[in-house]
Amino acid sequence: MIRPAKKEDRSQAAVLMVDAIHDIANALTGESDKSKVLKQMEKYFCEEINRLSYRNCLIKTVGEQPVGIVVAYHGKDAPALDAPILKHLENSNGGAPATLDNEADPDDYYIDTVSVSPEFGGRGFGTELLEASIQHAKEQGYRTVSLNVEEDNVKARKLYERLGFRHKKDIVIHHHTYAYMVKTL
Repeated sequence: MIRPAKKEDRSQAAVLMVDAIHDIANALTGESDKSKVLKQMEKYFCEEINRLSYRNCLIKTVGEQPVGIVVAYHGKDAPALDAPILKHLENSNGGAPATLDNEADPDDYYIDTVSVSPEFGGRGFGTELLEASIQHAKEQGYRTVSLNVEEDNVKARKLYERLGFRHKKDIVIHHHTYAYMVKTL
């Protein structure tokens, strides 16, 4: 089943997001210790407004257990959604200005993160989450959906292409090159 995320999903959601975004989680939290990264990701997840908020997430469950997550929002909302994260980073760095890489074009509904627990991989759950997010974008009247895929993640890129995403440009996020892919709805 796929359902809207709830604050109670925070522990599993944090692990799933960190598994997907790796060192970007360190940049978003200002932490390098994994337990501190996970703790801050849980806090972000429980907040009402930021890119990682439960309000921007759908959860895939098996029984009652969350086993997958998709995080998505409209690209034009990214600056407002990033403001609380930037504020946290600035407070963590003694007031030094913080920046985040621009991941989405403002006209696109942006799929920020898709992650399925490794023990549930290969069952089509990632595809289900992507399709649910695309359906949500259609229902909201968006005309395009975008996502990023790391240049060496051939398996994921093939999945995205099968779902109708096409390469638009290359971008750099936290020192890694990604293919920015867009699907027209």
